[in-house]
Amino acid sequence: MIRHSLFFRLAMMLLGLMLLVGTSYILITASAARNYFLETTQKLNSSVAEHLIHEVNPFKGGKVNEEALGTIMHSMMAVNPAIEVYLLDAKGTILSFVVLDKKVKQNTVDIAPVKQFIADKGNEFIRGDDPRNPGQKVIFSASAVRDNNTLMGYVYIVLQSEEYEHVTSALFGSYFLRIGTIGFGITLLVSFSLGLLLLYMLTKGIRKIQSGVQSFESGQYQSRIPVSGTDEMAQLATSINSMADTIMHNIDDLKQVDELRRELIANVSHDLRSPMAVIHGFVETYMMKKDTLSSEDQKKYLEAILINSEKLRKLVSDLFELSKLEAKQLALKKEPYVLNEMLHEMCEQFAVIARNKGISMEGEIPQKMPLISIDSALISRALHNLLDNAINYTGAGGSIKLSAKADDHHLHIHVSNTGAGISENDIPHIFNRYYKASNQKLQQSTGLGLAIAKRIVTLHNGDIRVKSLPGIETMFSIELPFHSNLQFSE
Repeated sequence: MIRHSLFFRLAMMLLGLMLLVGTSYILITASAARNYFLETTQKLNSSVAEHLIHEVNPFKGGKVNEEALGTIMHSMMAVNPAIEVYLLDAKGTILSFVVLDKKVKQNTVDIAPVKQFIADKGNEFIRGDDPRNPGQKVIFSASAVRDNNTLMGYVYIVLQSEEYEHVTSALFGSYFLRIGTIGFGITLLVSFSLGLLLLYMLTKGIRKIQSGVQSFESGQYQSRIPVSGTDEMAQLATSINSMADTIMHNIDDLKQVDELRRELIANVSHDLRSPMAVIHGFVETYMMKKDTLSSEDQKKYLEAILINSEKLRKLVSDLFELSKLEAKQLALKKEPYVLNEMLHEMCEQFAVIARNKGISMEGEIPQKMPLISIDSALISRALHNLLDNAINYTGAGGSIKLSAKADDHHLHIHVSNTGAGISENDIPHIFNRYYKASNQKLQQSTGLGLAIAKRIVTLHNGDIRVKSLPGIETMFSIELPFHSNLQFSE
């Protein structure tokens, strides 16, 4: 688990990066130090060739002065055995040389670096050919040799011979390797320790988030990640906490839906059983006694079957519609709408039904009404349910009133009726499915009409309320917000 942790992987990446950078630093430093050493050696000995010429002229009568040149060359090498002395002609051809083991592998020296060295008077760091190791470059001192102002050639002195180069390289490498290794080890230890501490602090937030998520995963659904600060980790923790809240809310919704489903199944099985039992009973009796039943009895049986089948149809229809509304499977088709015409049509339609039951009905609908954004079919259904409810619970001789008015922000629609009313204890539950007030004994209602109306109005961001004075009047009120571009009908 540790090897697969983010902290371990980051620590290994940090260690690898530090080793790479440290090794590169040691190599670069060693190379720079070596170049510094060579440049310093060359500048300190830049005038060696010129001093040799002052001691002896390598040419005599246009020819190499072998005797004098050999003496001075050997004297110089006795003082400094690290040097190699070469006498070149004007084109760079080696005319004579003094080296320790006489092993010279090339006959010429590139004259361009020699000329540049003389021109710069040894102030620039320049390396030239190594006659003993073709292709290699070495530090040197050089001086032009003239006879009566005629260029005869050059004295070319290699300041660091091959043997000396081997010894100094070994010592130099060993020294820098030892110093670099010690310095790098100390630096690596300190830097890596500080890096681990920094990584620990940086990944602390991730560990808190991991712990919180694992607690939630293990079933501790109330567990949340502690949030401190406003950095990215805090924002991530806040987002995860918000996601957990959403999941819990969805779980609660699912539990509620499951509860409603169980309740629905229980209620449906009960409510469907009654009309189906009645229908089955009348059909069975009719089939058994159809030859002995009078025309009047047959009509009575058929009317009972028709009434109960209509009740069954209405119950199934209401259940289907409410289920779609509660499952949010019914998409609203909102459009700007003025309710004048719809309210007038409903008032006329229900006035006929009310008259047949000995109930008076009136409408109080203003001519000028605000524009509202609604699904007209659904709002029509909600108003239909309220008026149907009023018809069912208003006795003969009673009255029903449909009215509307607007304030600064909402349209208010009222459906009021006389009758027994609703007790104060029943009002908080009146919009629950299948709920019937304790003093309402009518069987025409499925108990779903008010629940459907409530759901429709809620989907329109509106509100529905009820006020009742038992034995006097009951009023249902719908409140709908205005359309954004407010207009009034004329």
